[in-house]
Amino acid sequence: MAGSIIELSEQRGIQKGIEQGIEQGSRQTSIESTLAILNNRFADADIDTDTLTSTLESIGDLNRLKQLNLEASLVESFRAFQERLEA
Repeated sequence: MAGSIIELSEQRGIQKGIEQGIEQGSRQTSIESTLAILNNRFADADIDTDTLTSTLESIGDLNRLKQLNLEASLVESFRAFQERLEA
């Protein structure tokens, strides 16, 4: 009985670790994609990639990062993206 409880607990811990890894990978992919889109669309803009990366990395909400990724594809200027980022 105790062995099965420990095994169940270990399985839950492994599952939670996998879920966290998947979310972390999704966050990183979203950030990298957003940076690539902005750098390609607004190559003439003075984009401080290090600061922008830090700002995006500080966002804990994956859905917010996904929304910003979409915004990067739709906004008319880098400044417009910055405004949405600050909102």
